[in-house]
Amino acid sequence: MKNRKLSNLWESLNSSFWFVPSVMVFLALALSFVTIGIDQNQKTALIGELGWAYTLGPSGSRAILSAIASSMMSVATTAFSITIVALQLASSQFGPRLLRNFMQDRGNQIVLGTFISTFVYSLMVLRTINGLEKHEFVPHLAVTCGIGLAIASIGVLIYFIHHSASSIQVDHVIKLVGIELDNAIDRLFPETIGTSKAKNKQQDNPSDISAEIPANFDQDARPVSAMNGGYIQSINNHELMQIASEHNLLLQIQQRPGRFTVEGSELVQVFPGKQVNEELASKLSLIHI
Repeated sequence: MKNRKLSNLWESLNSSFWFVPSVMVFLALALSFVTIGIDQNQKTALIGELGWAYTLGPSGSRAILSAIASSMMSVATTAFSITIVALQLASSQFGPRLLRNFMQDRGNQIVLGTFISTFVYSLMVLRTINGLEKHEFVPHLAVTCGIGLAIASIGVLIYFIHHSASSIQVDHVIKLVGIELDNAIDRLFPETIGTSKAKNKQQDNPSDISAEIPANFDQDARPVSAMNGGYIQSINNHELMQIASEHNLLLQIQQRPGRFTVEGSELVQVFPGKQVNEELASKLSLIHI
């Protein structure tokens, strides 16, 4: 049960725009603290001797970081607008059900996170620059990293333009849907579920499985109802098999993931019904998340 809830939580985070950019923003904050701390500890005296390091004064550092911060916010706004247009186009052309595929696109999430984290990093470094003569301080290493992030953001912007154009093509969308379908089949219908005996019988003669269902199944089976309403997100098939094996029960699933159920609607038929107590019925109901 806990694994299912964690899986659903991860699925919700994975399909949101804010999770990956938020993580990248926290990483940018950590990077700014580390680089500024190194500069403040005066452990980078050799930085000034490096040809690739930034070694100008406070005014130049402020100008560069201010330009990076303002440009990153402008580019992030433009990228977000392009993403919204792509979502609107996908909804009208391919249907609203495919919006989830576009929202789960890791490329778009990383692009937005790169621009926002570079903006936050530049602001954090900018606040530490001191131009007073007695207390002049320029974090050369931190400013150099900011310039590196800006250069990386240019490459990310080029990737985003290409990715946005290719992600709305029909063949690309069909490919992603096919991959997601294969993963869903492997997850919902694993080959290891059930006993090998039943699997072999089904392969030899599918009618043998139906013949094993008792004739009095409908009369003696007990329905297990939903404890609350909502969409069924997943069913723990392995736990169902474990309960059926431990109590020698025959279970018939009445609902499938994706359906909306109201409180009291039938979830599963249990045979024989006389072996079902309230504790077992509650456990079977909770398996449907």
